[in-house]
Amino acid sequence: MPQQPPVVLVPASTPLRRALDQNEAVQDTVEQSAADLLVINTVLKQEIPEHVQTGDVAQALQKTDELETRIQESADDLAQVNETLEQEIDERADLERELARTKAALAKATGQPPAK
Repeated sequence: MPQQPPVVLVPASTPLRRALDQNEAVQDTVEQSAADLLVINTVLKQEIPEHVQTGDVAQALQKTDELETRIQESADDLAQVNETLEQEIDERADLERELARTKAALAKATGQPPAK
């Protein structure tokens, strides 16, 4: 009967996984902040008559538009970082499984007990 390769479990809580989890939480916060700012800005623009939207008020509304855009861009950047981290985690897990299979094959070939 052929011997099955050992099952290798990759720890669920690696430093990369924790970094990804933290980044995802930050991304959620940033996205929610952008959405909140959009709502606030929309309400302000609706509630403040256009003829009053001059000087400091107009400048403040413009700045909130710019801030909303920057926050959304930051959320998009975080999403890209998260995707890269997820790929790195998957690649490392694959490498760890391959290493474990190689160690098991080496141990079998040399008659040694499998390393833990």
